Amino acid sequence: MTAPTLLRHPLLRLLALVAGLLLVLGLGLPLLRGVQLDLTAAREHTLAPATVALLQGIDEPITLRLFFSARAARDFPQVQAYGQRVQELLRTMAARSDGRLIVEVIDPEPFSEDEDRALALGLTAVPLPAGGQFFFGIVGSNRIDGELPIPFLEPGREAFLEYNLTRLITALGPAERPVVALWSGLPMAPAFDPAAGAPAPGWVVDQQIRELFDLRRLDPGFVTIDAEVDLLLLVHPRELSEDSLYAIDQFALRGGRVLVFVDPDAEHQPIDDPFAGNAPQPSDLGPLLAAWGVDWDPDRVLADPAHALPVQTREGGPQEPLVTLLEFGPAALSQTDVVTAQLERINLSSVGVLRPREGASTRFEPLISSSAQSGELPVGVLGTAGATPAMLLRAFRAEGGPRVVAARLSGPVRSAFPERSGAGHLESSQRELQAIVFADTDLLADSFWTEPALMPGGFAQPFANNGDLLYNAVENLSGKADLIALRTRTVATRPFHRVEALRRQAEQAGLARQQVLEQRLSELERELRVLQDGEGDTPTLGTEQQAQVRGFLAEKAEVRRDLRELQRQLNADIDALEARLKLLTIAVLPGLLALAFAVGGLWRLRRRRHAPV
Repeated sequence: MTAPTLLRHPLLRLLALVAGLLLVLGLGLPLLRGVQLDLTAAREHTLAPATVALLQGIDEPITLRLFFSARAARDFPQVQAYGQRVQELLRTMAARSDGRLIVEVIDPEPFSEDEDRALALGLTAVPLPAGGQFFFGIVGSNRIDGELPIPFLEPGREAFLEYNLTRLITALGPAERPVVALWSGLPMAPAFDPAAGAPAPGWVVDQQIRELFDLRRLDPGFVTIDAEVDLLLLVHPRELSEDSLYAIDQFALRGGRVLVFVDPDAEHQPIDDPFAGNAPQPSDLGPLLAAWGVDWDPDRVLADPAHALPVQTREGGPQEPLVTLLEFGPAALSQTDVVTAQLERINLSSVGVLRPREGASTRFEPLISSSAQSGELPVGVLGTAGATPAMLLRAFRAEGGPRVVAARLSGPVRSAFPERSGAGHLESSQRELQAIVFADTDLLADSFWTEPALMPGGFAQPFANNGDLLYNAVENLSGKADLIALRTRTVATRPFHRVEALRRQAEQAGLARQQVLEQRLSELERELRVLQDGEGDTPTLGTEQQAQVRGFLAEKAEVRRDLRELQRQLNADIDALEARLKLLTIAVLPGLLALAFAVGGLWRLRRRRHAPV
C-alpha cells in the first residue's frame, strides 16, 4: 500500500497531523525562545529601552545569582508570586543581552552549602515562624573584581526592581567613581570654626558626596569644566562671572549632567553686609534656567498651609503653622521617578516656584509639587520684624493650584550665549540636556533633616529623607545615560475590577433584605432565650410554651435558609463570571486552537489530494 493510499484513512490522517504538529513545535520553540508578546495594559513584561541598551552594551559577561527559598515561599503566596515575577524579569534581561548576562536561580535548602554561601555573600536571612531561614536576594559578579549583593528584594519595592537590577549591572562595570564637580555659595565644606576654635566637619550632605563620589570643588572664578566631570552640582549659585556661566552653558551643551539648587532666600548664606539685616539672599544663574526651559521668580516664595510645619515663636506660647516652612510627604513626591519615589519626608523653607517656559524644547517633569491650596508671597516679607506665622497666614491667598518646587529637565537646548563664538563654541546641544532643578537650598542644611551625633565621631541621626533625596539625584544623574532614563516599573498585581464591581452591586441590592432577616433572627433568638430560661418559678415549659419554642425554632431555621439563599443570589453573578472564565480558558480557547489546526491540516491534505499530478 502506497503512502497516499495510507493517508486516506481518517485515523492515520489524524496521527499524521499530530506528528506534524509535534514536529513543528519541536523545531519552532527553540527558534522562538526569548520572543514574547506583551498584551498587558501597562507593558509590565516589556523592558525599558534604556535597559535594553544597557544590556546590549555589556563588555564582559556578568552573572546574576538569585537566591530564592522557593520551598519556604509556598506558605506565602504573595512572596511566591513576586519571586516568579523576579525570575521572569531576569530571564527576559538575559535573553536581551546576547549572552552577556548569565542568570542562575538557587534554592538554599536549610543546612546546605548554598545556605552558607548566601550568608557569606551578605544576603539577609529572614527567620521563619516554623524554623529555618528565608532568602530572597541577588548577588552579581563579574570576572574581575568580586561580587555585589542586593541583600533582600522587598515586595513593597517592586516598582524599583528593574532600576535596581540595571544599577547593579552598571556597578559591576568599570570601578571608577563618578566625578562630581561642586560649586557652592553656602558653607558646606569642612572648615575652621573661629567661634568653636576647632575644625568644623562641614554639612552631612557634603560628607556623603565626598565618601561616595570623586568630589572636586570648583574655584570661585572658574572658566572651564573638565571633560571628565560626570555631574556638575551647583548649590546657591550667585555672583558668578559671565565666563563662569558660559562654562556651565557649554558643559551642558556637551552632554554634561547638571544638578542645581537655587533659592529666593537662602537662609544659610553667610551675611555679606552686616547692616543689611535679614534681607533675602537669592540665587542667580543668569540666563541659563531660561535657556533650559524653566521660569522662576526670585522675588516670590511658596506658601502652603496644607504642608506647613508648626513653630513656637515664644516660650510657653502655642505652636502655629508657618506657611513658608514646609514638609512634603509621599503624596507631594513623584512616585514614577527613582529620585523621589518612596521617600517619606522632605523638609524645606522659603521655597521658590518653578514653571515650564512657554515654547521650551525641553521636557519639564515635576518631582515635588505643592498642594492645590498653595499660593505665593513676596520674598521681602520674610525679612521683616513682623513676619510672624499669623501675619504670613493672613497675607497668604490660595490661588492657581499646585506649584512645582523641583523638576527634571531633558531634551535639546540652545546656548544661552548666542553672541559668543570661537574655537569649540557650541550653539546647540550635542546630546540632550539632563538636569534636575530644586527651588530650595535650605533642605541640604543639617538642621532640616538630622539630629546631631550623640558623641564626637558618631553618626548624625536623620529624621527626614533630605539626604536620601540628594544622594538619589547625584547617583541618578552621574550614572550612565541609560540609567538616567529609567523610571519605576508598574507593579504587576492588580485587583479584579469587574469582580469587585459585581460584589459591590450585589451587596447594595441585597443589603435591605439582609438587614431585615438578620434583625428577625436576633428577635427570635432573644425570645427563645426568654422561653428556655423560664419565666417566674416554673421549672419546666408547658405545652403552649413548648409549641411556641418549636414554632420559633422552625421560623429561625427558615430565616437562616432565606439568608443562605440571599447570599447565594448575591454571589450568582460572580459565580457565573467565574464559570464563564473557566469555560473560556479550559475549553473554548484550546478547542478553537485545536479546531484551527485540524481545519488547516485537512485543508492542506485536500489541496494535496486535488493537486495536478
